[in-house]
Amino acid sequence: MLGVDALLTVKYNIARHHTWGFNTFPGYHRGETHGENEYPSGFPQSICDDVPQQKYLCSNCNNVLNEARQTLCGHRYCLACVSWLVSNNNNLVCKMCKEEDPSSESETSILTSDNLFSDAAINKEILELKVHCANQGCSWRSILKDFEEHQGQCEYALIPCNIGCGHMVLRKALACHLEKACPNNMSVCPACCHSLRPIELQTHSCHSLGEEKADKKQRNGKSNPLPGSKGKEYCVFSEVGCTFKGTTEKLRVHENSSHVGHLQLLLRAATTTSSDLQASPLTAPAPGKENRAMDEQLPHLRDTLSGLRLHWDMGLLKGEGELETEGEDGRNSSAAHSLRDDDQVTKLLDLGRQIDTLQQRVQISENIISVLNREVEKTQLSMKAVERENQSNQEMIYHLEIKVTEQEHRMARKDLVISSMKQCLSAHQEVSYDGTFIWRLSDLSTKMKEAVSSHGNRPNLYSPAFYTARYGFKVCMRLYLNGDGVGKGTHISLFFVIMKGEYDLLLSWPFKHKVTFFLLDQNHREHVIDAFRPDLTSSSFQRPVSDMNVASGCPLFFPLGKLHSPKHAYLKDDTIFIKCVVDTSS
Repeated sequence: MLGVDALLTVKYNIARHHTWGFNTFPGYHRGETHGENEYPSGFPQSICDDVPQQKYLCSNCNNVLNEARQTLCGHRYCLACVSWLVSNNNNLVCKMCKEEDPSSESETSILTSDNLFSDAAINKEILELKVHCANQGCSWRSILKDFEEHQGQCEYALIPCNIGCGHMVLRKALACHLEKACPNNMSVCPACCHSLRPIELQTHSCHSLGEEKADKKQRNGKSNPLPGSKGKEYCVFSEVGCTFKGTTEKLRVHENSSHVGHLQLLLRAATTTSSDLQASPLTAPAPGKENRAMDEQLPHLRDTLSGLRLHWDMGLLKGEGELETEGEDGRNSSAAHSLRDDDQVTKLLDLGRQIDTLQQRVQISENIISVLNREVEKTQLSMKAVERENQSNQEMIYHLEIKVTEQEHRMARKDLVISSMKQCLSAHQEVSYDGTFIWRLSDLSTKMKEAVSSHGNRPNLYSPAFYTARYGFKVCMRLYLNGDGVGKGTHISLFFVIMKGEYDLLLSWPFKHKVTFFLLDQNHREHVIDAFRPDLTSSSFQRPVSDMNVASGCPLFFPLGKLHSPKHAYLKDDTIFIKCVVDTSS
């Protein structure tokens, strides 16, 4: 069983009282009721190890943001600050907007509950700020995320006395204050009716006849130890049945841990004594009863002891009168009888004082439990509020994730449109309207490897489309770098393709103009030239019914072995140029 000092230390070390709620930062904690001229604010800048950036400060209280909310105008407020401002003002203009432009009153600068949203990114950064405890003497350092939890446990925090005396004490000194200094924590001595503090009550000694004799009896017992004890002492409750014997230290531990057993022994002795002296009956609880049964018996035991003391005083006076008239033998007999009564009353008075002390400790424990119950209720309410807020945040996150997914899909579609527009723009920039087109092919070595490793897939490349005239035929070239047909693997094959154009209805069909291909020598020495005239009966030169006709041209356009000829520069910087000329005059 814990002593009262240990119980106070354990109980009050887990009590949660925050300093900020009582001085500089009113209403700092959730669930508090704010006064008419005060409202909650953010975390004080003084707790930060480094000066916080401006983006971390509330636009209203200028403290570090606590649960940041961002407005449509881009400024940030603490959740509690902006909630207080919105609930107490109508159409309030953002403070920062008013400072930047006093004449500005746009809809985005009006503070309403619909114009606010949680700034998760800035909240995450703020919770990682390095901070320290502002309480004098505390060396705690960590991040802001752990600050509130520390404030509820800091031993150097000032908290109010829970009994209501009005004093502010350090959390670690609360137990000592309650026991030694609190003016509200007083108890009345049942013998002398004096109001005493718990520590004074434990050492209090009333100056009555029975107590003086009890002290004398106790001193005599200490000066005359029992024979054969070998430095060991009996428990002070040995005369009522306790059999413990040990050193002084072990005896003290035994007395502090055996209150229940001693109370049961004392109640049995009190019952027997009350019966002998014809006092009011008192029923002691049977062994194994709970402490609640003993608490119910304590008031009856105190009344019985008071009656016994009165009975003793009356008997003592009567005995003194008889001593004056009786002879020497009568006086000796009365003195012996009085000594026995004196021993019994002394034991009962000691019992009464110990019961009063125990009852006082029980009362203190009940006070502590009551305070802790209130704190538990507050904590439960705070937890429910946090759970509701967390659920709301989860719903908001879910909706935001849906919006982010929609935006990603929109971005993907826009990327496709942009890519298509870039291709169209590139095609329009390269288009020719005079029947002559020069096709530049770079990174030829890579394209050649792809053509060789195609394994029969006949890889080919198409040039951008060009026109024989502004409103003429739409045509393009088709190139096989590793050859096609009879030229496969030995030659570069080059073909002419007629495409479906916008003005085909106005043109004369079939296509009958001469086509000339050039592989340009980049040293301007000897170009490779090949030309052909269309076969008017071939479907390749009829009006297209699909996007493009079947290609027709030169399968043996240029031997692959001459591509790297040192005499010519057909391939230079891994690039070749192919030119096509359509003779519209023929």
